[in-house]
Amino acid sequence: MAEESDLEKTEQPSQQRLDKAREQGQVARSRELTTFMMLLAGGSMLYLMGSTIAQKLVKLLHNGLTLDKRLAYDPSQLMPHLHALSSSALLAMLPFLFLLLAAAVLSPLMLNGWLFTLNPLQPNFSRMNPITGIGRMFSTNSLVELLKAIAKAIVVGGVGAWAIWHHKDAVMLLMTQPLQSAIPQLGSLMWGCFIAIMGGMLLIAAVDVPFQLYEHNKKLKMTKEEVRQEAKETEGNPEVKGRIRRLQREMAQRRMMSEIPTADVVVTNPTHFSVALKYKENGMRAPMVVAKGTQLTALRIREIAAEHHVPVLETPPLARALYKHTEIGETIPEALYTAVAEVLAYIYQLKRYQKEGGNAPRAPQALPVPAELDPANSGPVPVEENIEEGE
Repeated sequence: MAEESDLEKTEQPSQQRLDKAREQGQVARSRELTTFMMLLAGGSMLYLMGSTIAQKLVKLLHNGLTLDKRLAYDPSQLMPHLHALSSSALLAMLPFLFLLLAAAVLSPLMLNGWLFTLNPLQPNFSRMNPITGIGRMFSTNSLVELLKAIAKAIVVGGVGAWAIWHHKDAVMLLMTQPLQSAIPQLGSLMWGCFIAIMGGMLLIAAVDVPFQLYEHNKKLKMTKEEVRQEAKETEGNPEVKGRIRRLQREMAQRRMMSEIPTADVVVTNPTHFSVALKYKENGMRAPMVVAKGTQLTALRIREIAAEHHVPVLETPPLARALYKHTEIGETIPEALYTAVAEVLAYIYQLKRYQKEGGNAPRAPQALPVPAELDPANSGPVPVEENIEEGE
């Protein structure tokens, strides 16, 4: 059952999946919205400039039907005359055609914004599969398209039938009226029908747009397995990432161990913690931590220090405070300056004793470590395992 649930598309599409589908031209489309916007643009254009366009077309019709003796006696002038009339007709209709084109192009922007891609134009032979085509014919989307076509036919036919029936007397009177009064009357009837049709188309578009958005989102839904696979591809395989982190820690560990021979002293807990300190009067404003560790790492630090004759001093409070409040490569906190200064002074005296002899220096006792910096004063000291111990 768990495997079946993982294969069901129950998860919302991720942003990466949406972006990929958009790059391939797979976006929600509503033909009804485009049809409505084109009808609205065309009707608005006719309402605002219909009289001007009509006057131009009537003038062109008059010029075309007027007998010209020059054309009658010279047939070679017919084609240039026809070309001139056609050009004038095109110029008269150009604003109307341009507005329809703009409506057809800009209406999809209301759903998806600007999108330009050539992927839909690339050949896709899978679309030529007859079995897939038959499946699309009997799909839910095809059924919805059929219902929309029936609804549009009912709306247009119903509005036309209602207009004729409601205005049947006015329609019959058109045949008896003079042309000058019949044309405005016919225009008024047509505008009434057009507004009613636009109301029906608006209702169809209002239903179609949410449906297309729902269908588009449904097609892009993901299974739980796809979500996990995408997460792996986006964030990286957890096993690979874990190995990379492990290698990074190992490299950092090796770099840290290589710095221990340059340290001046290693302070210890004595068994749980080890912190190596380094200080140069020229170039350092304060002593710096070059290595630190717990458990096996702490033991390894002490071993390397012994191999390279780096002094090791047992100062539990100072070792705990340095480990807790300082990172590798950082200088020690100001609150520990006095305690570390006493340690370094002892180390310098010890080196001079080993070199010149004399009285052996006494190791510092009760170093001035602020109580709030010693983790032992706030409870058991947490001991972290390093990478080698965990593996």
